[in-house]
Amino acid sequence: MKEKPATVFVIDDDEAVRTSLRLLLKSVGLPVETFASAQEFLDQFDGDRPGCLVLDIRMPGMSGLDLQQKLNAVHSITPIVFITGHGDVPMAVEAMQAGAVDFIQKPFRDQDLIDRINRALDTDRANRAELRERDEIRRRMGQLTPREREVLDLVTQGKANKVIAGDLNVSQRTVEIHRARVMEKMGASSLAHLVRMVIEAERAD
Repeated sequence: MKEKPATVFVIDDDEAVRTSLRLLLKSVGLPVETFASAQEFLDQFDGDRPGCLVLDIRMPGMSGLDLQQKLNAVHSITPIVFITGHGDVPMAVEAMQAGAVDFIQKPFRDQDLIDRINRALDTDRANRAELRERDEIRRRMGQLTPREREVLDLVTQGKANKVIAGDLNVSQRTVEIHRARVMEKMGASSLAHLVRMVIEAERAD
């Protein structure tokens, strides 16, 4: 499945700011979409679209912090870079504690903002790759038979084949066959790799 292009979503109630940021980001080859309000963005939000938000912290109606809370409530992983005015640092700290990846104070240098946006896009790519890997591990685990799943659980607890055979009341050879199938189905190159995959699969989203 082809990866969707990463987009920078700019949300600011000041039209001049939206226009200048759109031109700046297009000039460095970044796809950009602009929104005049948090609600306008929320109405079209799609958590599967890669990218990041450049979000004004103070806006009439729904503020940047309000939007962040709503996105957190739906488990959005889209990174947020907040634009803050003078005196907004305490709010920016609150935003960072709630998961924002960065904030930048006005007035800012264009290059500083671009650097922060590129870091946010790198974070988004890494997060989405991790989620895809976890989903794939869970899919593979779902293909195991009930007996293979039992063997997997016992193997990843560090139990030897002989002990597993006793626990399951089967021969050691049977355990070896199940273990080989588990390794093959999971695509694990070693026991350590298998353990890491199981730990990754059991992590909460």
